[in-house]
Amino acid sequence: MLYATALVFIIILLYSSQWWVKYTLNRYATTLDHLQGTGGELARHLLDRFDMQDVKVEIDDRGDHYDPAERAVRLSTNNFNTKSLTAIAVAAHEVGHAIQHHRKEPLLAWRGRLVKVAAVSEKLGSLAFILMPIVVGITRVPQLSFILIGAVILSMLVAVVVHFVTLPVEWDASFGKALPILEEGYVQTDELVAVRKVLRAAALTYVAASLAGVLNLWRWLALLRR
Repeated sequence: MLYATALVFIIILLYSSQWWVKYTLNRYATTLDHLQGTGGELARHLLDRFDMQDVKVEIDDRGDHYDPAERAVRLSTNNFNTKSLTAIAVAAHEVGHAIQHHRKEPLLAWRGRLVKVAAVSEKLGSLAFILMPIVVGITRVPQLSFILIGAVILSMLVAVVVHFVTLPVEWDASFGKALPILEEGYVQTDELVAVRKVLRAAALTYVAASLAGVLNLWRWLALLRR
């Protein structure tokens, strides 16, 4: 009963967090002509202001993010071209990551290392999953499946750790970097409440991924127990 209750709670939290992030970003995506520029223009301005002229600003509809390897702030088409609170808050958030990188802040560096480890472990976990029925079928040793399941679970655990390390990095990009900048006059005082909501949504985008990782890990642990 306790297991089922916890599982239902995680599922509800997963989908409610996804819904809330999308709702908040869409709610404040309305064009506001009084804003000084689009998300793309603000990103370029802030990067130049903080001596990061080498960092590019590009359109990428796969999702808003900062790419430390390519030194690029990438924004969706709407956030790049639109004058909205969502566009400028998301742009400032991604520039916040560029500032973290520029200042060589340790938490971002740790996340970068963990992402590389997670990429390798994910490939190994997928390989273990594919080989499981083949190995057991050839060797006729069912116990080997537990070793391979363990490899799959370990790869998922690494991914969950990466997501949770990501959370404070995202929070700092929103409230340690972006908000103080936007409070300097880039938005009106009465718009700051909405801006904080968008920045919170931007910071919590990875919560859903974290919860999804926990859910998958839970399922495999339940399978292993059987």
